[in-house]
Amino acid sequence: MDILIRQELTEEYNTTEEVIKKAFLNEEYSDKKEHLLVNRIRKSDAFIPELSLVAIDQDDEIVGHILLSKITIVDDDKAVDSLALAPVAVVPEHQKKGIGSQLIHTALKKAKEVGHHSVIVLGHKDYYPKFGFKQASLWNIQAPFEVPDEVFMALELTENSLESVQGVVYYSKAFSE
Repeated sequence: MDILIRQELTEEYNTTEEVIKKAFLNEEYSDKKEHLLVNRIRKSDAFIPELSLVAIDQDDEIVGHILLSKITIVDDDKAVDSLALAPVAVVPEHQKKGIGSQLIHTALKKAKEVGHHSVIVLGHKDYYPKFGFKQASLWNIQAPFEVPDEVFMALELTENSLESVQGVVYYSKAFSE
């Protein structure tokens, strides 16, 4: 399937939110509010427009979206910038066709190109390791809430960028509103 992945345009925000809503409608581990999260992140200082990407199909329709936003990893008085991958969404009729993978690969490549060094994800333990994610606990990086080790993962975009990093991940307020 021919898919174009590019930066989301401001005038596409409503359409993208509908895509996200559809994508999570039947997901078991979803609060069905991911589209609201994206809306809040866009209005926050954690938003990076270059890392809000859409997947466009051959009919010029938006069928997927991914967002990487700013977070920090804090250990006492030391803070390191990182990114959160949340959410990645593909409309149900286009799932299981590799679009999510394309979105993730493109977003990670773009994040590295614009100077980011690491990404954190809370996601499926069997899916994200395919992209190089490993348990964040390997670097002594913890979630700010109770979560199983195997689903809280980190990825170094730059080799050894997390080597001397440890602490608790702080998400933007958009995640907790």
